[in-house]
Amino acid sequence: MTTLTTAPGTWLVVQEPFATPDATTLRRAYYAEVAGRYWKRAVTVAEIDQGMLDFPADDLAPPSGRFLVGRLDGVPLSCGGVRLIDPVTAELTRVYVDPRARGTGGGAALLAALEAAGRSLGAERVRLDTRSDLVEARALYARHGYREIPAYNSGPYAEHWFEKPLI
Repeated sequence: MTTLTTAPGTWLVVQEPFATPDATTLRRAYYAEVAGRYWKRAVTVAEIDQGMLDFPADDLAPPSGRFLVGRLDGVPLSCGGVRLIDPVTAELTRVYVDPRARGTGGGAALLAALEAAGRSLGAERVRLDTRSDLVEARALYARHGYREIPAYNSGPYAEHWFEKPLI
């Protein structure tokens, strides 16, 4: 087993199975935030449970996907998934940084690691979709070289689509 040591205040983002306790807690927090913002109210535990069933993470595992968890000073505070949607296109999903850690570089660290994971899957570009109300996410993507593109899917909550070349 390899032990990685980082300086205080440093993000460490690594691949982790989506069903570990830390990954599951982060995926639940992601769902609670995006659903709560969409519905403009707090989300119940039962609604989170149903959302986890309705939007499983099974495709975020090898060989065609990855799930990553980011830790700040060892505390799990971010997550995201990447999956191939065709042989040269990866898609980001469930990109989340805990609100307590926003502004600390966690989003940038997570995107860099997700993009590297996409490259390791053979992707030449990465895409994602998001909603209009997720203004912080849209700003993060724009800051990191993602450009808006025409719709590439018909997701029920997709309102903005982004792409970035990986090569």
